[in-house]
Amino acid sequence: MTNQIVFATNNANKVAEIKNVLGGQFEVISLKDAGIEIDIPEPYDTLEENARTKSTTIFELTSKDCFSEDTGLFVDALNGAPGVKSARYAGEQATNQDNIQKLLLQLNGIENRTARFRTVISLMQNGTEQQFEGICEGIILPAPIGEKGFGYDALFIPNGSSKSFAQMETEEKNLYSHRKKAVKKLIDFLNR
Repeated sequence: MTNQIVFATNNANKVAEIKNVLGGQFEVISLKDAGIEIDIPEPYDTLEENARTKSTTIFELTSKDCFSEDTGLFVDALNGAPGVKSARYAGEQATNQDNIQKLLLQLNGIENRTARFRTVISLMQNGTEQQFEGICEGIILPAPIGEKGFGYDALFIPNGSSKSFAQMETEEKNLYSHRKKAVKKLIDFLNR
C-alpha cells in the first residue's frame, strides 16, 4: 500500500483530527485535495452503512485506497438519539449550535445524562472493505463549556476526565477520543 490515502470527507475538522492521530505515517488526502467535489448522502440508519457508502463511492470514483468514517453521539435517556442523525439532529441545514440547543432542550429535566460517541471507519483497500470501531463513554453537560473542538464537544465530558472535549487540546482529547480509537485500529491494520 502506498502511504497516500484518501479520506472521504469534506469536514476540515475531521481531516485535521485524523492527520494529528496518524502523525506522518500516511499522507491523508481530503476529498477537496483529491479534486472531488461531491457531497455523499448518509441515508442509512447505521454508522456502518453510512461509512461504507462513502468509502465505496470514493473508491469507485478514484480506484485509490480510501477510508471514510461516520460518528454519532448516542444519549441513553433519548433512546440513542441523536445517534446516526447527530450532524442533522436539528434539521438538514442545522449548525452545531442548533444541534446543541435541540439536545439540551430534549434533556431538560432529565437526570440520566450518560452518553457515548461512536465512530465507525470504513477502509476500502484494493476493492475490499474493512471496518473499525471506536467508542468513548461519558456524560452530557447541562450547558456548553469550552471553545475548542466541534460538533457536540462542548457538551461532552469523557469518563475519567473533568473537562469537556471542547476544553482539551488535541493531544489530551486523543487520550479519550472515539475517533482516535478507531483510527488506531485502522493504523494497526494498515501496518500489518
